[in-house]
Amino acid sequence: MLSILDRYFLRELGQTVAATAIVLLAIMSGTTFAQVLKQVANGSFPASVMFQVLGLNMLDSLSTLLLFAGFIGILLALGRMYRESEMHVLSSSGMGPRGLLRPIGILAFVLALLVGVVSLWLGPWAAAKSNQVVNAANRSVIAAGLDAGRFTDLPGKGGIILVDTLSRDGSQLGRTFIATDRTTKQGVHQIRLITGARGHLYQGSSGTDRYLELQDGWQYEIPLGADNWRRMQYATNDTALSNVQSDDEDNSDPEHAMDTLRLMRTNTADARAEFAWRTIAPAMALVLVMLAVPLARQSPREPRFGRLLLAVLGFYVYYLLLALCRGQIVKGHWHHAGSLWLVSALAFLLGAWLFRRQYAVRKPRRGAA
Repeated sequence: MLSILDRYFLRELGQTVAATAIVLLAIMSGTTFAQVLKQVANGSFPASVMFQVLGLNMLDSLSTLLLFAGFIGILLALGRMYRESEMHVLSSSGMGPRGLLRPIGILAFVLALLVGVVSLWLGPWAAAKSNQVVNAANRSVIAAGLDAGRFTDLPGKGGIILVDTLSRDGSQLGRTFIATDRTTKQGVHQIRLITGARGHLYQGSSGTDRYLELQDGWQYEIPLGADNWRRMQYATNDTALSNVQSDDEDNSDPEHAMDTLRLMRTNTADARAEFAWRTIAPAMALVLVMLAVPLARQSPREPRFGRLLLAVLGFYVYYLLLALCRGQIVKGHWHHAGSLWLVSALAFLLGAWLFRRQYAVRKPRRGAA
């Protein structure tokens, strides 16, 4: 049964953590939106799925956001209570360390649970779903913006495409006309015209290129400023629609999109590093909460953001040590997550020691008497 004091602490801490998470989410959404726009401009995927990819990327990044929001939120909430002397009044009224640890422990458990759900299930699901959406959009000519009876620009190719009919799923095309403008290796400016009686779109085996296979048509190569035109009749002609320029980090990290059970059965250095990072995330929430409680203590005359800057620096040092340990696992130097757990245990003990020292009874000085 929660006391009035417990409910007060939970309400103040929870509201501050939630407000901090909303602010960080707004900041992160702007950064993620810029990255998604860059990918769309590079032709990685069509603009029609831009907001869907943005939402999934935001879900994927929630674990880090919740960790930082919980840490900063507790610092701000307890810091305000110390500055306004609420904590000093409560301490003089008999509230000991247990009275503060009980609501903090409840909040830390909820935060660790949320981070665990995101890191072990929601984040990998969002990453895999984002890859599926992008792949499906790149396979579908309708999603790529192609429409029957209308000229459509070829992304990144400097040309246009026109089809007279299009199947419902966008995979089969009727009569097709393509015009591209390019410069040959000899430096000759050339216009290429391709016609086909029918065609269909498919994706390359690498998953990064899209091709249009045309059948029963003609190809014209017309160099500008010359009269050596070239005409060819073909039965099958494959044309690259776009070369996907992938700069997405997720595409270069397939282990990140694996579900956790499958990741456990994969015995590679990258998979072990990814699994270690996912499992340490809930423990990181407990460690950061333990560090935030003593670091939030301040006197009314202290600078408002002095300890906050020190705490943020401590967060980055802790996060950097974990990242270094993960890097060693990726390189194959270490084969398990023991180093990450050791760093987290030391950080937790440091926070517990600072908290115990904060509430320890001070011994009187010998010369004071």
